[in-house]
Amino acid sequence: MIGLIKGRVVLKDNSDLIVDVNGVGYRILVSEKLMESAVEEKEIQLFTYTYVKEDVLELFGFQDLADLKLFKDLISVNGVGPKTAMLIFSFSTRAEIVEAVLRGDVGFFTRIPRLGKKNAQKIIIELKSKLKDNSSFDLSSSGDEGNSEVFDALKTFGFSRKEIAEALKNIDPKVSSSDEKIRLTLKHLGK
Repeated sequence: MIGLIKGRVVLKDNSDLIVDVNGVGYRILVSEKLMESAVEEKEIQLFTYTYVKEDVLELFGFQDLADLKLFKDLISVNGVGPKTAMLIFSFSTRAEIVEAVLRGDVGFFTRIPRLGKKNAQKIIIELKSKLKDNSSFDLSSSGDEGNSEVFDALKTFGFSRKEIAEALKNIDPKVSSSDEKIRLTLKHLGK
């Protein structure tokens, strides 16, 4: 389907941007934060997710590919649809969402409209397991063997090795728990 759209913002309408790509206007649902930063008559590039269901065809847009990946992870949770996932992005950043998942912060998710306690718990359980199961990031020659779990977890959500390494430099070396390192690194990355 449509994975990337680059064009001129023609109209900002509630939670939709209409982007003109060579004379064709695409209606793209975006987060409130992205809507605020978008400027009419200016170029924009969005990574998109095409949602198709029975009589619905919608595009959801993100400026960062890592945000799109997290969005896909969110909608893979049974009971969380694309509009609810987009609401989560309207209330928070990728780093805040990842930190809430790793902390098991149900309250963070229940403040989102349409998201009850049961779905908040499912998000935390399913996304946390995805973080723990991701072992595709090889750190054997990086010199950071003690932080491999931190790198694995944060790499899953789109942070680069360089970003993670820089953030880890700002953490007290006395912190030994991987969960605490992840939390502190996310806090630094979210600034």
